[in-house]
Amino acid sequence: MKRDGRVLWAGAPDARMAPASLTKMMTALLVLERGGLDEVVTVTRAASRETGSRIGLKPGDQLRVQDLLAATIVRSANDACRSLADHLGPTTAGFVSKMNQRAAAMGLKNTRFVDPCGHDHPGQYSTALELARLGEQVVQHPEYVRLAGVPRMNIRTVDRRRSFWLSNTNALIGRYDGVIGIKTGSTWRAGHCLVALAERDHVQVMVVLLNAPNRWWNAVGLLDRAFDEQRQ
Repeated sequence: MKRDGRVLWAGAPDARMAPASLTKMMTALLVLERGGLDEVVTVTRAASRETGSRIGLKPGDQLRVQDLLAATIVRSANDACRSLADHLGPTTAGFVSKMNQRAAAMGLKNTRFVDPCGHDHPGQYSTALELARLGEQVVQHPEYVRLAGVPRMNIRTVDRRRSFWLSNTNALIGRYDGVIGIKTGSTWRAGHCLVALAERDHVQVMVVLLNAPNRWWNAVGLLDRAFDEQRQ
C-alpha cells in the first residue's frame, strides 16, 4: 500500500508471485510508448484461439491498435492482448523480449515475463513492490488512465461489421469514490490479483494485492485506511 509514492504498509513485497493479467500493464506500456494507436491490426488465428478472458475475435478481423488496447485494459481480453503483441513483436516471442528489456530498464530485478497476457507459465513472475512501480509508470499515460476508468464501452472492427461491448473487470469502478483503476488479474496459479489506484483531495493511494481471495473487500479496507490516516 502506497500513498503519494511512499510505502505505508507491505506484506512480503519482494516475494516472487504469478502476476496473472497484471502482466497486461507492461503490454499496454509498450504499446503506449510506441504510439501508432491508429494503426490497423489483423487478428491472427493464434490470437483468436487465446483462452481465458476474451471478446471473441476471429481470424482476419481488423481493429485499430487503440481499440485492441481498450479491450486489453477494460476487459482484460487475451485475444486482443495477443493481437497487440503479435503486431508489435512482430512475434509473440519478440514482444516478450521487449517486455523483459523494459522491465530491466525500470530496474525490476524480480520481474520476468514469458507471456504477454498473463497466462500461468513457469518462469513468469513479479512482486507486489515491482508491480506497484509498473503501475505508477503506466498511469503516466493519460490514455491508460482514461481506459482504466471506463465502466463500459463499445469497440468495432475497421469495417464496422462487428462490434464488441466491453465491461470493466474492476469492480471498484463506479463503486469506490475516487478510484482510477488500474488492473485486475486472475488465474488458477496466481489467484485473484489487483492493482488499485484512487485519488481524493489530491492524495493518491495505490494498493497491490496478489493471490487475494477477498481482493475487493481487502482493497476497500486498505484504501479507506490510507485515506483515513491522511485526514488524521
